[in-house]
Amino acid sequence: MNLIAAVDNNWAIGYKGNLLVRISADLKRFAKLTTGHVVVLGRKTLSTFPGGLPLKNRVNVILTRNDDNVSEMAKEQGAIIVHSKEEALEVLKQYNDDEIFIIGGESIYKLFLDKVNKAYITKIDYSYVADAHIPDLEKEGFVLTEEEEEETVFDIVYNYCTYERK
Repeated sequence: MNLIAAVDNNWAIGYKGNLLVRISADLKRFAKLTTGHVVVLGRKTLSTFPGGLPLKNRVNVILTRNDDNVSEMAKEQGAIIVHSKEEALEVLKQYNDDEIFIIGGESIYKLFLDKVNKAYITKIDYSYVADAHIPDLEKEGFVLTEEEEEETVFDIVYNYCTYERK
């Protein structure tokens, strides 16, 4: 499985239910990498999407404790609703691991980290006020295998990094 996230210097990913910052090029990269594949996300992450609807041109597997928390529109648009990691893994068996992307939020990243082999990380060179983090991948048995040159948009410095499990 793959993981994809934008993190700051402290591996933070969000604050009060929102991304730390929106970088247009990073959002386009996210779409390019995940389109045509399977995304695994939590109900809270789904609620941050436009209209609370699943991402288009992807199989959306949404983990929630309570179906009532997922909109009927999301269900009508083909989102697969699961209630546990085990149920999600059962659904995911029909897909190749390299087609599956864990996309958040914090609890979903932590829950599936043991299944992740590759992580696409946008590293933002800043430390934000945050209340959601992913584990430091380097402390979790991952090694940096690719690092692209730094880019800057306005005053935000970032680069794309790929980590793979040792």
